[in-house]
Amino acid sequence: MSSFRSLALLFFVVLLHGGSLSYGQLSSTFYDETCPNVSSIIRGVLANALLSDPRIGASLIRLHFHDCFVNGCDASILLDNSDTIVSEKESLANNNSARGFDVVDAMKAQLETACPATVSCADILAIAAEESVFLAGGPSWPVLLGRRDSRTANRTLADNFLPAPTATLDQLKANFLAVGLNNSTDLVALSGGHTFGRAQCRTFTDRLYNFSGSGNPDSTLNTTYLATLRQLCPQGGNGSVLTDLDPTTPDAFDSNYFTNLQAQQGLLQSDQELFSTAGADTTEIVNRFSSNQTAFFESFVESMIRMGNIMPLTGTDGEIRLNCSVVNSDSITTARSNEGLASSI
Repeated sequence: MSSFRSLALLFFVVLLHGGSLSYGQLSSTFYDETCPNVSSIIRGVLANALLSDPRIGASLIRLHFHDCFVNGCDASILLDNSDTIVSEKESLANNNSARGFDVVDAMKAQLETACPATVSCADILAIAAEESVFLAGGPSWPVLLGRRDSRTANRTLADNFLPAPTATLDQLKANFLAVGLNNSTDLVALSGGHTFGRAQCRTFTDRLYNFSGSGNPDSTLNTTYLATLRQLCPQGGNGSVLTDLDPTTPDAFDSNYFTNLQAQQGLLQSDQELFSTAGADTTEIVNRFSSNQTAFFESFVESMIRMGNIMPLTGTDGEIRLNCSVVNSDSITTARSNEGLASSI
């Protein structure tokens, strides 16, 4: 573990005095005094969850990704509907798809016991994403921390800014540029997060039977893989059936995702577009990551840190939510209501 964690220091972040790493307004030592066990607490909850749910790591990194792409990394994706909040959980990309909220709640509960009102939900997502990658055999990195939580959500932005599984390469590039990431290496490296996890049939069945309204399957799909997917996802069947994003090593974080693209075995259209779009600059990056896993890991770390620095709330902006699903004013109101109910029983 320590070798991977120290290797990440060499990639691109700046080594400062005392071993502290900073990028923008965030720092790897942010909780060293106030909650020194934050990472080990999150790791413990995650390791326990993985015992019964091998896909939870991929689900948690997806939460971090979907959070950062909507108004920055501020834990807005965790907020439930309320009188003042229209939840991002019910956006087109997240509804009946985003998951892992109960595990984040368990992490938050343990942290509130150990370090009350200290660790933000946004930072929990960032740490959980890194731990998920590492526990699946991927790289590790010094997570930069100090984010605070938003007091609002934005479903409209979630509908418009989160990359769709049916996106073309041009659409994917536009999504990444809109949040300040580059549309080449960042796009390909972060898409490599699909090297583990699952997807529902409804996200790709059009590729199997009626791609772009043609009445035919997507020509970029390997025919043997197409037959396998049709068995798993019959036409008119249950759209919520799960399929491995990486048919080779579905629960491991490795470079096989890119090898799959070369073999025309990208599950989602948005995956295969990176390799099969004629004349695309992303094709060379896919080839490089397929042949050199270290290069993929290094770029993934770099891109994850860059993504984690999208518009963070810091200083006195936002708040440290006590309950990740509600803003503090609502959390306090609920607690007081529960106290009143208990005293009247």
